[in-house]
Amino acid sequence: MNAPSDTIPTELAELEKRYAELYTVATIAGLAEEKAMEHVGVLIDYSSVLGKEEGLAKAFQWADELGTRPLSDPHAVLLEYFRANAWAGLRRLKHSVQGAASNWEQPELQKELLYFRRAIRHKGFESLEPIRKSQIHTNVGNSLSHIGRFVEALRHWETALRYTPGFGMAVGNLGRGLAQYARYLYDAGHQEVFLVRAHTLLKQALTDESTLFASEEYAEVAPHFESAAAEIENVLDVEAAGKSIQLGGLKLGRTQSERGYRNWVLHERLFLNPLNDLGPHAVAARDNLSLPDYVLPIGEPPTFTGFFNQMTQEYVSARWLLYESVRATRPHFSDRHVLLYNTLDYPSYSLAVEQAKAAFRAAYSIFDKIAFFLNDYAKLQVHSKSVYYKTLWYLNQDFKAKKVRSEFVTLANSPLRGLFWLSKDFFDPDFQESSEPDAEDLYTIRNRLEHSYLKIHEILLPGPGEDLFKDRLAYSVSRDSFFAKTHLVMRRARAALIYLSLGMHREERSRAAQKPARPLASHRLGSWSDSRKL
Repeated sequence: MNAPSDTIPTELAELEKRYAELYTVATIAGLAEEKAMEHVGVLIDYSSVLGKEEGLAKAFQWADELGTRPLSDPHAVLLEYFRANAWAGLRRLKHSVQGAASNWEQPELQKELLYFRRAIRHKGFESLEPIRKSQIHTNVGNSLSHIGRFVEALRHWETALRYTPGFGMAVGNLGRGLAQYARYLYDAGHQEVFLVRAHTLLKQALTDESTLFASEEYAEVAPHFESAAAEIENVLDVEAAGKSIQLGGLKLGRTQSERGYRNWVLHERLFLNPLNDLGPHAVAARDNLSLPDYVLPIGEPPTFTGFFNQMTQEYVSARWLLYESVRATRPHFSDRHVLLYNTLDYPSYSLAVEQAKAAFRAAYSIFDKIAFFLNDYAKLQVHSKSVYYKTLWYLNQDFKAKKVRSEFVTLANSPLRGLFWLSKDFFDPDFQESSEPDAEDLYTIRNRLEHSYLKIHEILLPGPGEDLFKDRLAYSVSRDSFFAKTHLVMRRARAALIYLSLGMHREERSRAAQKPARPLASHRLGSWSDSRKL
């Protein structure tokens, strides 16, 4: 639910009356900025609740009209937020038919996310009241969860709670998000931990006065939270399970160096372990994500397992390189006596920078490898030289046509849908322009790293002096910005590997429900010993 701008009347007749009065307003041109903003926000809320597409159309017109005014920063942010809410309302209207909500390509949903993100990255965002910032982040989390990006949605709900501790909508939706995550897990122990945490949050949202849930405007979502809690209670003895769960008390490593590394990974949430999404708990300090049990024809080797092994190893090695780069406090001896000239634009040359570059490359490369994996697993028969994460999803690999392949559209598979929508953050121009600053230019940076000239600077010179020392062949980025982008690529690679594993689990369950056409054999393999990893 999108938090309303005004309290929505509980009586439907009264709501219809107020909507009719507002809808008959011909223009907001003569209204002061504050009043005009109120008209737009309330019309969107009423139209969304009543399912009035014509009301949303008028709200879009008013928003465009307001957009021509020199708005204050807070109102400029709210206008983006209101537009996002309007697109969310339109999306629910157009995709409310049974099955339509899982449509892979939804223009309304794309616009919804675009405007939420534009609100967050607007320079006036931090000038908003904490509660409004919490509302916006909560809604971004809801949208991401809806498209199958439930791992990434968690951060937005948690951010909402940092702005407004106990904010009921964030608490409840975080609980629902963890319950959704649990449904896709195939490890029964992990699933139990997620469900217990989800149940705690749902009950908190419903009972704790500090959640701000008691206000009338949130009352309509209470049944959804109650239903989610009841579903958990139907499959789990929550009290007994809660008593048996132990998340801490384990040693993080044999040496101080290993413990420092694992502690950093835990707090960055970079372990390939779903439990790390619940926090920096010691039990999550191991990369135990794998493929689920899957069935192969007799005589076929465990190729998918080998491929996933390779992606896992590349990811954890990239993660170590990133750790080494961020903790560097002095020049490395390998950089001594290397002749480099000062180009007067504050260049950053060091082993640490090259380690971060290597981490970026390795993490980014995982996405095309996931596409290569899916091409074979889903039997898409795309030629190996034409398999790319950007185009795999589309008919004839035509990214611009935006026609998703029937092999995917027919799948009721939220994790794989999450992989599809994650690809938009890298390649869709609208998403690139509206994403958070750390996500800008990831595609360009990767291409420059691989094929031409990326230059890292300790400081990027602003203003007139920039032209004097500008390296015309280089794509320039500051060291801090590049390291932040590398962290983001690592987080996205981790999420993608989780979506792939859980998506495959969901597909294997679907396939198992069908009668096999030929004899099959299940492969169960032992783990590779740490002592042999030389």
